[in-house]
Amino acid sequence: MKQKLNTALCAFLLLCSTAFGSGFQINEHGARAMAMGGAFTAAALDPSILYFNNAGITQMSGFKLMMGTTLITPSSSFRGISPKVNETKMESQLFTPIHFYATYQITDQLYAGLGFNNPFGLGTKWPSAWDGRFVSLEIAVETFNLNPVIAYKINDNLSVGVGLQYAFGNVLINKDVKIPSAYLGETIANVDMKGDATSAMGFTAGLLYKTDCDLNIGVNYRSEVKFDFTGTAKSTGGSALAASSLPNGDITASLTTPQQLVVGVSYQYNDKLLLSTDFQWVGWSSYDTLKVNFTSSNTSSAAPRLYENNYAIRFGANYKYSSDIDFSAGLLYDKNPVKDQFVDGTLPDADRLGFSIGAGYKVMSNLSVDVSYMFLRFFERTISNSMVSRVTYGFEPFNGTYNSTANLFSLSLSYNL
Repeated sequence: MKQKLNTALCAFLLLCSTAFGSGFQINEHGARAMAMGGAFTAAALDPSILYFNNAGITQMSGFKLMMGTTLITPSSSFRGISPKVNETKMESQLFTPIHFYATYQITDQLYAGLGFNNPFGLGTKWPSAWDGRFVSLEIAVETFNLNPVIAYKINDNLSVGVGLQYAFGNVLINKDVKIPSAYLGETIANVDMKGDATSAMGFTAGLLYKTDCDLNIGVNYRSEVKFDFTGTAKSTGGSALAASSLPNGDITASLTTPQQLVVGVSYQYNDKLLLSTDFQWVGWSSYDTLKVNFTSSNTSSAAPRLYENNYAIRFGANYKYSSDIDFSAGLLYDKNPVKDQFVDGTLPDADRLGFSIGAGYKVMSNLSVDVSYMFLRFFERTISNSMVSRVTYGFEPFNGTYNSTANLFSLSLSYNL
């Protein structure tokens, strides 16, 4: 029984750490905002401000709609296990998080809005015979967030907003498991797990202050959100005796995503050029331990994760070339929260730099389209003190070097009434 529980724990830990690691946190929720490096908290240029700072919807007159998607193609490679230098490349994948926003001006002071997007997602998929097959073969994460908000313009300078977060999602994990030869001989099985989480709740709050000297200050807060996962494990392959020791059945776990605080400043340099910057703090230290409950045996187990608080610094610019065309560019630095000893193939995360560009075109008086591109370069990360074992039992540290990049393409359509 202990053997079975240890295997199940290992698998579900991978599920949860992948679902909510910084490398799988998506901040690209609008083409223009992405083009500006995500420095959008004080730059209320389109309805996506509902996500970045809900107080900013007071700058959206009438009724506005915005929808779109971002195409994300991550790439990663691993060299090791140390002292080896053979390289394994992660298989190519395409992810398509969506975004939708609607804002409505109720009165001169009162505004309402609704947002829907994917704040966490993505995944990893490695070749079936790679050195880390007992750590991870495939992860796929998809979360959704419904965000109704209301904002009030206290005066021409100051606006405030509040909103609810209703989140749900699903996750898939697949890995191989090696049964100890001392008991069952050289037996390898595959563990496939699926999990769902529904009715996770939280809130958002924002503030936008417009000075009289073309300077805007924005503040946005997103609360922690608690997810209650229910998952099912299915094991295949291996001997009949091995099957009895592998996870099969229901597993549950609770996990709380971190709170976030963003402070932004934008400056209207002249009639054409807007400059902006954001500082984003994410309280990942709340993710210190994960407790997993095993339904069939009515037992539980816990393991440390020990994430650290992280931050991102973002810079952006928007240039209004004409009444119908504008251009944007951005730069960001994002610090990851995962300690070296916990980095593995499920989340090959590292500090990263991002560079972005984009353009917007007003097709008609009430219809516009925005497109943007972002390149993310992750710093090369060499792990020499791993606490992750590349085998199911015993301990062989998963040391090696990770190199990762990502290309992102975003498209948004906006319609005004």
